[in-house]
Amino acid sequence: MSTHANRFLHLSAPGLPGLQPYIPGKPLSELERELGISNSIKLASNENPLGPGAKAREAAITALAELGRYPDGGGFELRRLLAERHGVEMAAITLGNGSNDVLDLIARVFLHPGQESVFSQHAFAVYAIGTQAVGATARVAPARDFGHDLDAMASLINERTRVVWIANPNNPTGTWVDRDRLYDFLRQLPDTCVAVVDEAYTEYVEDPAFPDTSLWLEKLPHLIVTRTFSKVHGLAALRVGYGISHPHIADLLNRARQPFNVNSIAQAAAIAALEDDAHIRASLTMNREGMRQLEAGLSQLGLGFIPSVGNFITVDLGRPASPIDQALLRLGCITRPVANYGMPNYLRVTIGTEAENARLLTALATVLAQ
Repeated sequence: MSTHANRFLHLSAPGLPGLQPYIPGKPLSELERELGISNSIKLASNENPLGPGAKAREAAITALAELGRYPDGGGFELRRLLAERHGVEMAAITLGNGSNDVLDLIARVFLHPGQESVFSQHAFAVYAIGTQAVGATARVAPARDFGHDLDAMASLINERTRVVWIANPNNPTGTWVDRDRLYDFLRQLPDTCVAVVDEAYTEYVEDPAFPDTSLWLEKLPHLIVTRTFSKVHGLAALRVGYGISHPHIADLLNRARQPFNVNSIAQAAAIAALEDDAHIRASLTMNREGMRQLEAGLSQLGLGFIPSVGNFITVDLGRPASPIDQALLRLGCITRPVANYGMPNYLRVTIGTEAENARLLTALATVLAQ
């Protein structure tokens, strides 16, 4: 592709010229193709190392028989089950091609030039991308201990604010906001904006003070909660997520939603995944044990890290992370440098299998000794 300035830039929407696209974790196939290696491991994208459970796999295979048919554009059965799980009416559910799709819908529906959104430093990159893509202005509050400083965020809210984004737990730092502080913050927001609580990693959190904000929808009608099947359910490749909100908000989101945005295989697998408690338990057990393994190993290497309640841990290398990341790639280990989040000395590492975690720690020891 040409490296010259884009000749069509002047035709694009106002927010596009300065927008940098989201950069996903490097695929295994790309690394192996570039370096001519095999048997590499990917701990870069917070995927479930177990993948989907048996029930979801079987449902996906069965759904292949209907590939010639369009999917249920309304996702009736999946929405019905989700509404039942969350104790809301079906009209409160918005399905997305991953929860990122729902986040993008929120930006397109509630933001436009002259308006603002508020989020935290080190928060998920999609909030900034979604805001800038529609020509709105991002107001970024300084983080506190790598997490959300709700007071700093509140100070940025004004009459132009239309969306407030909160990732709980936060990616890429793994930090979280407890029930009481988050509820107090949300209930004081003006009714001229919506609040988005992105709960992509919520299933991994075991602390009893961690909130399930979907329980607050009746008291907080301006709230939108987003969830995903990409993490604990292991369905990242199928792209299925959802939002839960007041039905009037969901109505607006669904007006902008693309038809058939969640395919038939994704819907079938997600329905089955909701019923697979054994797979969820196995995934949580592996994550818990893997987190302990990595925390102990990193401590032995003399490396600091941000305590995390997700399925990843962000490591303080005490030096620029990019050279170490490149050295790890040559050893077949893909991790995620997070300089784009304002953290140039950190690597985010997904919790893998016991063997993958051990290999990563060995590779890190080798690189640090060089």
